[in-house]
Amino acid sequence: MANLKAINIEAKRGNESFSFQSHELNFNLTDFWSWSQSDLLNNTLRGVLAEYIVRQDLGIKKSTRTEWDAYDLETKNGIKIEIKSAAYLQSWKQNNLSQISFNIAPTKGWNAETNEYSTETKRQSDYYVFCLLHHKDKSTVDPTKLEQWTFYVLQTHILNKLKKNRNESV
Repeated sequence: MANLKAINIEAKRGNESFSFQSHELNFNLTDFWSWSQSDLLNNTLRGVLAEYIVRQDLGIKKSTRTEWDAYDLETKNGIKIEIKSAAYLQSWKQNNLSQISFNIAPTKGWNAETNEYSTETKRQSDYYVFCLLHHKDKSTVDPTKLEQWTFYVLQTHILNKLKKNRNESV
């Protein structure tokens, strides 16, 4: 079997074109990103955006994110950070504002390098950053406007003390 170790992902720039049989086609990654990633209120993408905002604020230099890693970010000093995102507004039709909660359940962390889960169920990070898109007006909501966000930082050991029932949300 061929070498199936992890692929080192290099950051794309957006101008990379699609091709077929060595012929460059008239669309590129920016076109794809615009098509697939424009709904910044989508729960999944808003979470990735929150990770990116915190990454930028902390000056973390890792060029790409690792999907499904045990925690979301790691500082150059080895501090592991879990990012959680919530919002009152969604891109779909709503009857009411969304209730705000953050899943803080312990997990068995997955290691992208080894492709293995840890045997211990715990909260994998040293810190949690709870990112709330607090804006409540659909006509002006814009997740790229950081004044529409509130960020709360909590050390995991404090969260562990406060949440004796380890599967609760906050």
